[in-house]
Amino acid sequence: MKTRRHFLKKAGLFSAATLLMPKVSLASTNNSGYGVQLYSFRDGMLADPIKTLEQIASLGFKEIESAGSNKGYYYGLSPKEMASTCKALGMSLTSGHVHLDDEFEQTMENAVASGQEYLICSSLPSTGQTVDNYKKVAEQFNIAGEACKKRGLKFGYHNHEYEFESENGEVLYDVLMDNTEKDLVHMELDLGWVVVAGKTPLHYFEKYPGRFPLWHLKDMDMHEKVSTEFGKGALDVPLMLKLKELSGVEHIYIEQEEYAHTPFESMQHNMNYLKNL
Repeated sequence: MKTRRHFLKKAGLFSAATLLMPKVSLASTNNSGYGVQLYSFRDGMLADPIKTLEQIASLGFKEIESAGSNKGYYYGLSPKEMASTCKALGMSLTSGHVHLDDEFEQTMENAVASGQEYLICSSLPSTGQTVDNYKKVAEQFNIAGEACKKRGLKFGYHNHEYEFESENGEVLYDVLMDNTEKDLVHMELDLGWVVVAGKTPLHYFEKYPGRFPLWHLKDMDMHEKVSTEFGKGALDVPLMLKLKELSGVEHIYIEQEEYAHTPFESMQHNMNYLKNL
């Protein structure tokens, strides 16, 4: 894991690089297209998914990304019920976090029934922080991506911090990127975990332009290594929004896993922050 001193050095280089970038208007970054990862509202979604989705809609969110729960990927609702509930509230179910496991065939069928576009693998299907394992996983992802493509779905992967560790000088996330087919495996970059790992999203946007159609927009408290409200952590949110075109992002899901008070209040803060940009 990178040291804090290493991170601060990287962050300094990142800030310096931004001075050389062209100024881009944020006029288009209003709240009309932002989505939310439902893990942010995990307790509410388990207790009363419809009421919680109503609260989410009231904040101005337009897209929904589901997550796994002990009631399944749709929180006890059927895939069609989940999609129709979102639609009635002016939102779209566009993505979902899933596992690449022996039930993946059913997972794909449910996703087709829901009408969602993306299935995002939320963790590595096999353990091992080695180049060989990441190459093996990349092949699994290519196969899953082909299966999804045949069904009109798009397969992808969501990173954490550990993928940015290295073996023999090779960054494991880069191994994954270099060994997956870009038309089959669509990366969802969690910007917060990239920063925690001592890397910069800008580096990856430049190295793999257009490879990140989905984001988790997540600010991070670097002292506690937990998520926090926008403007309170290490992520330069305004800069990230200037880099949308370079990254190729089409869906931005806000995620916050820890809160100062309640999920609703934190998300209200985040949406107000974006509005005031």
